[in-house]
Amino acid sequence: MKLSFSFVPILAGATLRDRLFACVGALIGVALTSLVSAMALHDWASLPLLVAPIGASAVLVFAVPASPLAQPWSVLGGNVVSALVGVAAARFVPVPYLAVGVAVGGAIFAMSLLRCLHPPGGAAALTAVIGGPAVLGAGYAFPFVPVGVNSLILILVGIAFHKASGHSYPHRPIP
Repeated sequence: MKLSFSFVPILAGATLRDRLFACVGALIGVALTSLVSAMALHDWASLPLLVAPIGASAVLVFAVPASPLAQPWSVLGGNVVSALVGVAAARFVPVPYLAVGVAVGGAIFAMSLLRCLHPPGGAAALTAVIGGPAVLGAGYAFPFVPVGVNSLILILVGIAFHKASGHSYPHRPIP
């Protein structure tokens, strides 16, 4: 039986050089986001200084910077709005198994309405529900610190990195 590779995605136009640039960009982006967040958020020691969805956001910002899902409003708005929805779900839905579903489903709905669809936002919503006592204790501050701060730093590093590497970010369609 011959295996079909029809499920293997093709990265259109991605050369080895582009892929290496994406790796270096993500390395720099996540490392600087972590460093700056640690410096800026040292007084928020009970909260994580870097949230996991930033890793997924970095994949989009550095590997597919022209994607609508990787644009600054999508990254910032998608992560923050989703975390807000997640906090609300954690507060108002008493059944944890239902709260996680409400958080992610509600995040997709909110991001869609606000035109900031960003897949890592689903993880930000989920983190707000399952993030443990520190995240739950932070309440509605969590979407802004650390989620919003992390997202903003990553976007700024993405803009600087792509400018230095000669790529366009944020993406501007050619008329």
